[in-house]
Amino acid sequence: MTRPEVLTPFRTFILKVANRCNIDCDYCFVFNSKDQTARRLPARMDLDVVRGAARRIGEHAAAHALPTAHVVLHGGEPLLAGVRHMADLLGAVRDGVPTGTTVRFELQTNGTLLSGAWLDLFERYGVAVGVSLDGPTSANDRHRLTHTGRSSAESAVRGIELVRSRPHLFAGLLAVVDLANDPVEVHDYLAAFEPPVIDFGLPHATHDDPPHRTNPSVPEYGLWMSRVYDAWLARPEYRHSVRMLEDIVALSSGVRGSVETLGLAPPTSVVIESDGSIEAVDTLRSVEEGASWLGLDVFQHSFDDALSHPKLMHRQYGRDALAAKCCACPLVEVCGGGYLPHRFSTAQDYRNPSVYCADLEYLIRHVQDSLRQHGWNAHAQAASSL
Repeated sequence: MTRPEVLTPFRTFILKVANRCNIDCDYCFVFNSKDQTARRLPARMDLDVVRGAARRIGEHAAAHALPTAHVVLHGGEPLLAGVRHMADLLGAVRDGVPTGTTVRFELQTNGTLLSGAWLDLFERYGVAVGVSLDGPTSANDRHRLTHTGRSSAESAVRGIELVRSRPHLFAGLLAVVDLANDPVEVHDYLAAFEPPVIDFGLPHATHDDPPHRTNPSVPEYGLWMSRVYDAWLARPEYRHSVRMLEDIVALSSGVRGSVETLGLAPPTSVVIESDGSIEAVDTLRSVEEGASWLGLDVFQHSFDDALSHPKLMHRQYGRDALAAKCCACPLVEVCGGGYLPHRFSTAQDYRNPSVYCADLEYLIRHVQDSLRQHGWNAHAQAASSL
């Protein structure tokens, strides 16, 4: 593969501000996967690390003339950092990034610890809040229980209602697909909270550790998301977007967006761990021990060092980094080979089609058939912001 002449810079910087969690999701790629690094990292990000990260973000933004830097506060559960420490952290990031670059903050939480004090802080710094919830209580509690085995649903819903009281802070809802749950029921339940976005994620899996299926010969995850698409499309009163589906619409319409899970454009996110380590996409922890480790940190290395790291260079190659089957597929511009962790096998590394290949093909064709039936342009317009 020939190295691209120009590398696509990072635009999203994910700060692991807390490396502990108050609930115990069984599918968690941080604490319940093959890589257990997070358990050995500092419980929360020290302000010296934050300042180092902010300085590197500012350098990267200046070097690549980025008008905006998107800073995502993540975990574990980021609210375990505490209100006072988070306030200091937000201030350190804003003070450390030069005034020529606008910092946009987002935080992803399980919602159970949200309070008025948290929302007051988020108001001050313009922090958009995304909440994780897999659906109604019965659906959510299949996987998202506390460490003592109790439901987290009621506390999460209370947190969502708090955020809804300040709708300009509400970034949306994140849900993991579970075939045991009814897709329409899950979608409509989440839609009732009036989120701007519902983001459905496929369970992390590899060719060595494939996803659960009741019938391996059927694209069950593609069918599940297709039913979500139909439910979403059938209700004109819905004003929310469904990220995976709008990404498919946009990519099918020729938009070359930068999304981590679909398409051929280089992803633009990077992770900063609580000890200052710079890492590849953290979901690679579901692959194997050390898969996300780069050996870099914000004290000694720039984000340009990470950009050209051998473990990240494949993100710049697009089609050339894919399996032969993917390169020959007519849907490759949309699918992009699928999400990187889902391509892995010990035998072939990442040069495999996604473990969700058949599901993605079914879903993409279902969406594209709908576009042809209902008018391609009307659908594509909704996704023009990709």
